[in-house]
Amino acid sequence: MPVKPPRVLVSWIGGTDLRAASGDVAAGRGPIGQAADAERYDRIELLCNYEKAEATRYVAWLQSESSSEIRLHFHQLTSPINFREIYLAVRDVLDLLRKTAGPDAQVTYHLSPGTPAMASVWILLAKTSYPARLIQTSSEAGLQEADIPFDIAAEFIPDMRRASDSRIIEAAEAKSQTVAEFADIVHRSPEMKRVIAMAAKAATRSIPVLMEGESGTGKEMLAKAIHQASPRARKPFIAVNCGAIPPELVESEFFGHKKGAFSGAVEDRKGHFEQADGGTLFLDEIAELPKPAQVKLLRALQEGAIVPVGESKPRKVDVRVVAATNRSLSEEVAAGRFREDLFFRLAVAVLKLPPLRSRTGDLNLLIDSLLAQVNRTTASEPDHLDKRLSVGARKLMLEHPWPGNVRELLNTLLRATVWSDGDQISPDVMRAAILEPTSLTGRSSGILNQPLEEGFSLEKIMAEVARHYLTRAVKDAHGSKTKAAKLVGLSNYQTLTNWMKKYGLEQ
Repeated sequence: MPVKPPRVLVSWIGGTDLRAASGDVAAGRGPIGQAADAERYDRIELLCNYEKAEATRYVAWLQSESSSEIRLHFHQLTSPINFREIYLAVRDVLDLLRKTAGPDAQVTYHLSPGTPAMASVWILLAKTSYPARLIQTSSEAGLQEADIPFDIAAEFIPDMRRASDSRIIEAAEAKSQTVAEFADIVHRSPEMKRVIAMAAKAATRSIPVLMEGESGTGKEMLAKAIHQASPRARKPFIAVNCGAIPPELVESEFFGHKKGAFSGAVEDRKGHFEQADGGTLFLDEIAELPKPAQVKLLRALQEGAIVPVGESKPRKVDVRVVAATNRSLSEEVAAGRFREDLFFRLAVAVLKLPPLRSRTGDLNLLIDSLLAQVNRTTASEPDHLDKRLSVGARKLMLEHPWPGNVRELLNTLLRATVWSDGDQISPDVMRAAILEPTSLTGRSSGILNQPLEEGFSLEKIMAEVARHYLTRAVKDAHGSKTKAAKLVGLSNYQTLTNWMKKYGLEQ
């Protein structure tokens, strides 16, 4: 028989709880006692800011009334409304709980005991990095499940703690400079805010834009937003995948052809440049263009004119080019695979889209937004049920690295909704829906199998790998260098510090 995951209640001890243990009739059973009476828990994890003697008496009283295993965690706060101290105390307990109870534990946070600041932190964590069920109790209504209709990113708390006062004020006031055309790009992370702010400024001018970022980071969506925010919004937006065009057809695809210009040209055809005249031409995977095609593209951009295959007279076109690549185009130039003159023609406004793993606080927002999108698109299918995520399924998604970025996230949610029989996506279904990170293997092979030619730098590749894992380790360890050193197999925090200095990460 499979072992059932433990049911765990986590709560601060409140003043009403202490009064209940002392026999105060008005306090009744107290919020924690009321929850323990209403539901069965295998474990109850209690955080306490009161004197140890009071807390010990309370635990003894509660233990006499309950069969649950009870664990007490003392955390002396300078103030019961100090958000930073409350967050750090709770995080330590939840990290320990993950290790001792396992990742599948069914965790419930009790909102009623303690201060409003304590309840706020429970909501932050339940909706983000430590997913859990939320409950509240009262003498009038008994135990109720707390349905919080909004998401707040707990990942912001450490960043806000380290940020300047002005940054904290800006975050607290939730001021947004986002142009309306970019509103559909779901984000709250500072990384994406910077990119969108730059894109909004570039959109109003007819300068070329070059976007770099891993596959699945949303480059085409951002390109469409740039077009919609530009004076060209009423003109065509034409998207072209440069990697999908056979080399012998590049000229015809881009510039069009006359009937009879070559075998198979049975009629006149406009190319992508003419189709996009007055509007925006989005050239995706621009690095895939072969060298001869790069020459022709450069000439068209320089002269603002194209010559269809089979014609000799140039045609003027007015096209704004937005190019995108999942490589570093400057590195492609250094390796001799991309023309330097074309690179400088395209790289006027350069936007680097961050991978999903670097977008602090965006994952929960994207999960909810994309799940709602999937529910809308499948609504007309037979036996449709709107799907929702269980706490365990969300936890699995928050722990996955998402090497395929937003595209992988969307496809995973689609698979999970297809394979889920009921209206709730279970942890088992989500495990089946999440593909093992085979793309990471592909990424590694890209590092390991690069051609040994001019422009190759072993030192640069090793530095890139070191920076990647050092940054991840410090983030996963919540800034603790001792924990981060263990994560990457270094002997102590001083060795980690030396590595970070070596690779320019000491800040």
